[in-house]
Amino acid sequence: MTGSGYGLISDAAIAIQDASVAWVGPRSNLPAEYADFSRRGLDGRLVTPGLIDCHTHIVHGGNRAREFEMRLEGASYEEIARAGGGRAGGGIVSTVSATREASEETLLKTALSRADALIAEGVTTIEVKSGYGLDRDTELKMLRVARAIAAQRPVRVLTSFLGAHAKPKEMDADTYIDTICLPTLQEAHAEGLVDAVDGFCEGIAFSPDQIARVFDKAVELGLPVKLHAEQLSNIGGTALAARYGALSADHVEYATETDAEALAQAGTVAVLLPGAYYAINETQAPPVDAFRKCGVPMAVGTDWNPGSSPLGSLLLAMNMSCTLFGLTPVEALAGTTRNAARALGLSDVGTIAPGQRADLAVWNAADPAELSYGIGINPLYSRIVAGREAP
Repeated sequence: MTGSGYGLISDAAIAIQDASVAWVGPRSNLPAEYADFSRRGLDGRLVTPGLIDCHTHIVHGGNRAREFEMRLEGASYEEIARAGGGRAGGGIVSTVSATREASEETLLKTALSRADALIAEGVTTIEVKSGYGLDRDTELKMLRVARAIAAQRPVRVLTSFLGAHAKPKEMDADTYIDTICLPTLQEAHAEGLVDAVDGFCEGIAFSPDQIARVFDKAVELGLPVKLHAEQLSNIGGTALAARYGALSADHVEYATETDAEALAQAGTVAVLLPGAYYAINETQAPPVDAFRKCGVPMAVGTDWNPGSSPLGSLLLAMNMSCTLFGLTPVEALAGTTRNAARALGLSDVGTIAPGQRADLAVWNAADPAELSYGIGINPLYSRIVAGREAP
C-alpha cells in the first residue's frame, strides 16, 4: 500500500539493532544478515513512528476549572488573563500561585500522571515547558521536574524555558525580563536544564522587542528558540520567530501569508494547537492553505495546560486538527511525527528509517487514517522506545 502519502509498506519488516532501526522494507526483501535476529510477528498491525507531543505545559500546580466556568459565563480569554491573580480569578498568574506553592514532589507526581496519559496513546517524546513560576526558584523547580519525568518513565523529554510567559503581578515586564527572566535562563542553562527557549508574544504578555531580548540571550547561550505567536492577534511574533530562525512558531491563528513566507524561508515549523482554539472558542483558524502554499511544515501538539487547553490526548488533537483546521490525516500524522520532531530540533526520530532511533508505536489498526478518525478511541497495541518494548 504505497503512494497514499503515508509511505506505507505492506507485509513489512523492521530490523532493530541496539536502540536503532537497522533496516526497513518489504519482508520478502529482508537481507540475509538479519536472518538470525529474533523475530516478533505483529499480525498485520500498523506500525508508525512513536508519536511526539511537541508543545505541552504538563508541569504545573492546581487547575483552572473555575476559569472554564467563567468562559461559559461570557468572559473572554483576555479578560480572564487580565483579571488573574487569585484562585477565584483566572489566567496564567493564577496557575503561577499554585505552582509556586507546590512542592517538587507534588509537581512530579501530577506531571507523571499527565505523561502517563500521553504515553498510553503511543507518545514516545514529550516537550515540557516552564513558565508557571515567574521567579527564579519556581522556574528552576519546574525544569528539574520536567527532567525527572524521563528518569521515571520510558519516554524522551525535551525542556523549553518559558520564563517570558506572563507579566508577574509584582513588577513591570521590562524589569521582570532584566532581573528575573534572563538571569534565571542563564542559571538554568548552566545547570543543564534547558533544551530550547520559548516566549509568549502577545498583547497580554510580551512585545516583540521584549521577546527579542530573551532570544538574544538564547543565541548567546547557543540555545534554539521557539515562540507562542499570533494566538490572539498579530503583533509581529511570527516575523520575529522567523528572523531568529526559530524551531517553531506555535498557535499562529492570526498569521498572514507574508508570515507564512517568512517561516518557509527560515525553515521554521508552524505548530498548530487545536485544543486551545477549541477550549477558548476561537473563530480565527491558522492559515493552513498559506502554509501549504509556502511549504511551511505543520506540526500538531496538545498544548496541554490547565487553562486554555486542558487536552490530554494527542490522538484527539490530531482529529481536531483535521475537523477544525482542515488538515488531512496524512498531514496530522506527519504533524505528530516527522514535523513534530523538526519542531523540537530532533533529527533521529519522527520517521522509520535506517539509523533512526527505534521509537515506534504499534496500533490495532490497518489504515493510518484511523488515528485521526477516532474520537475518544485509542487503538494503541504497544510502544517500542529506543529499541525496547515499553509499557
